[in-house]
Amino acid sequence: MLNAEGGSRPLVSLSTSISVSDSTGVSVIVPFYNEQAEMPALLAHLTHWQSRGCEILLVDGSSQDDSAHIAQQHGFKVIQSNKGRALQMNAGAQQANGKVLVFLHADSRLPAEADQQVLQAIEQQYYRWGRFNLTIDGQAKMFPVISWLINQRSRLTSVATGDQAIFVRRDEFLRLGGYPQQPLMEDVELCLRLKQYSRPACLTSRVSTSGRRWQQQGVWRTIFLMWRLRWLYWRGVSATTLAEYY
Repeated sequence: MLNAEGGSRPLVSLSTSISVSDSTGVSVIVPFYNEQAEMPALLAHLTHWQSRGCEILLVDGSSQDDSAHIAQQHGFKVIQSNKGRALQMNAGAQQANGKVLVFLHADSRLPAEADQQVLQAIEQQYYRWGRFNLTIDGQAKMFPVISWLINQRSRLTSVATGDQAIFVRRDEFLRLGGYPQQPLMEDVELCLRLKQYSRPACLTSRVSTSGRRWQQQGVWRTIFLMWRLRWLYWRGVSATTLAEYY
């Protein structure tokens, strides 16, 4: 569990009208868009966490397929939002009741006992947020190497990727204004702001995420693209410009 450094771009305001004093437990917020094929496996995974007492909030970014309908048929709460991962996660946070918010991508899966690990980490006074280690599912021989590099980079920089299931105290998230309304690098921007107040809890348990994006676009091409985008963002290129490039 390692270290914290600075960052300074402002975040948009997020309403704090919900009382944080009544918050208990974990809220898992899952943004999705056109994930009909992924829904059965995702909902089976979320059912497990719901049975453990976690609040589950699925946020639909105006999908054009039956994703939202499938989720509702299985009894899950679906929040409607404009498309955009930051917008969707903020919409979920607005309706969440948990003490801790866990942001999970639709093609990612939490490790066993994730809820207890998150609560135990946050209960330590010096942690207000954190993330899990990552493993990428798929046949490519480079996936273990990529996963290791992402985990090490995250430890050294105290900046996580959204695939690592970032979690944060709900009161802290609301106080900072939530995710910035930008089309890319919203996870990086949130981490830059959060690490001014505390270092992240770097949990060694692994979130698994699908390697489909890497396989579709080519492993080496995706590696180069992701690292280039981060480097350009660090150099001050706007998220809007990067989204056009992406």
